[in-house]
Amino acid sequence: MNPVLAVEAGGGTARNLTITLFLVFVAVTLAITIWASRQTKTATDFYAGGRSFSGFQNGMAIGGDYMSAASFLGIAGIIALYGYDGFLYSIGFLVAWLVALLLVAELLRNSGRYTMADVLAFRMRQRPVRTAAAVSTITVSIFYLLAQMVGAGALVALLLGIKPGTTFLGMDADTAKIATIIMVGALMIIYVTVGGMKGTTYVQIVKAFLLMTGALVMTVLVLAKYNFNLSALLGDAAATSGKGNAFLEPGLRYGVEVAGNSTQTFYNKMDLLSLGIALVLGTAGLPHILIRFYTVPTAKAARKSVLWAIGIIGTFYLLTLALGFGAAALVGGKAIVAQDKAGNTAAPQLAEELGKTFLGGNLGGATLLAIIAAVAFATILAVVAGLTLASSSSLAHDFYANVVKKGQTSERQEVRVARISALVIGAVSIALSIYAQSLNVAFLVALAFAVAASGNLPAILYSLFWKRFNTSGAVWAIYGGLLSAVFLVFFSPVVSGAPTSMFPDHDWQWFPLSNPGLLSIPFGFLCGWIGTVISKEHDEDKYAELEVRALTGAGAH
Repeated sequence: MNPVLAVEAGGGTARNLTITLFLVFVAVTLAITIWASRQTKTATDFYAGGRSFSGFQNGMAIGGDYMSAASFLGIAGIIALYGYDGFLYSIGFLVAWLVALLLVAELLRNSGRYTMADVLAFRMRQRPVRTAAAVSTITVSIFYLLAQMVGAGALVALLLGIKPGTTFLGMDADTAKIATIIMVGALMIIYVTVGGMKGTTYVQIVKAFLLMTGALVMTVLVLAKYNFNLSALLGDAAATSGKGNAFLEPGLRYGVEVAGNSTQTFYNKMDLLSLGIALVLGTAGLPHILIRFYTVPTAKAARKSVLWAIGIIGTFYLLTLALGFGAAALVGGKAIVAQDKAGNTAAPQLAEELGKTFLGGNLGGATLLAIIAAVAFATILAVVAGLTLASSSSLAHDFYANVVKKGQTSERQEVRVARISALVIGAVSIALSIYAQSLNVAFLVALAFAVAASGNLPAILYSLFWKRFNTSGAVWAIYGGLLSAVFLVFFSPVVSGAPTSMFPDHDWQWFPLSNPGLLSIPFGFLCGWIGTVISKEHDEDKYAELEVRALTGAGAH
């Protein structure tokens, strides 16, 4: 199959359909955002949507936040290229919700107001803890934003038939991708600055419905192609991959055993363990997920929203199995890599093949490709809006209002700073995304999970469950986990020393693992413990008050 999609017959149709559908989605979501802006009158409205969402609505919105470009594009791509090992992402992302449900959701909702730092700073000195929490929130959000922007660039390159050596509107392939990243960044800034949490939440709900529908339709078509015989699908995928039965077994991508090199084999197995730990523990420390618990009126609604999210997300990740193996069988690894070497376009390429088969030739392929690509755009736009809102809220509420102004500021000023922060964070994310286009988006999100689990999770769990925990411990936990994770990533093959690195022409790599979680997460917990025991600060009465609030919700808001 010609890997340059949307260029042959039907290519113009695909472009026109996609642009039309994309503009319709943008118009609808902008209308929602403008409507929401008229309902946003207070800081509670901007940060927490007025705490007016039901458990089901918030569960849909959490699903919308969580089912990102990494899920739809990245996981499908990794499964299509590496088979069994790619599905580890789906399992890890889903299991992580049990940690969030059992340890974090209800207690966090009861204990805080708008951000993670509200919980951490409750029984500690405000300024150092809120500063550390704001730094951590922004760092994690930017890692996550990179994945969404990279997915956007890859998607547009597919739709417009852009690959190295081709041009579009006078732009070469790289310039066209950069232009896409800038456009997505501009839209996400508009969503956040105009609509706040209410606008962002409704956009998430719409996006979650579209994504679930699109994935379900594609799954049914893939299974129909094989007469709903999953064994036939897997067999065809293994045969087409060129890797045979190894495609359906562990060890193709992670934990690879290298003959004659026991050291590298050990590193590969540790990298797999590191990835698993980061995926399972990361969700409970993700800022854009944590702030969702504040948008519901009660702790019961917070629990319900997580249960709904688990159901929605679990169903979706089962569908990624069919999408990934379907792409391997019907598109082929060579065609996927020819379009995008990280595999981020496997799902849209599968959509085109299914459209040709079931909707009639190139026009049918162009039509289904356009629909699924528009859904993927919706996915990217909604997730980046949620991430930008989380980081700008932390910068405004935690750092500006409580550190710079020491609590002496009006709600109007705070919200204005949040909107300015969204603009700045969006600009930084756009700039960094330009250098990360060679990386798989699911892999980038796994890095964000590792950073979140290293810096945020130790501080949250210690604060909620350890009576002795204090300001020094919180600051040590956040900075120790955060800096160790970022430090190890910087000196890993992710950034330099490999063909798929952010800087492939440079080599300063010495840390052998691609994911730092195996070392940085325990280090974050260790730093929190050391910081606590070396300080004499201790307030049992304040902890008792936090414990009552966390368990009962009394006096929470």
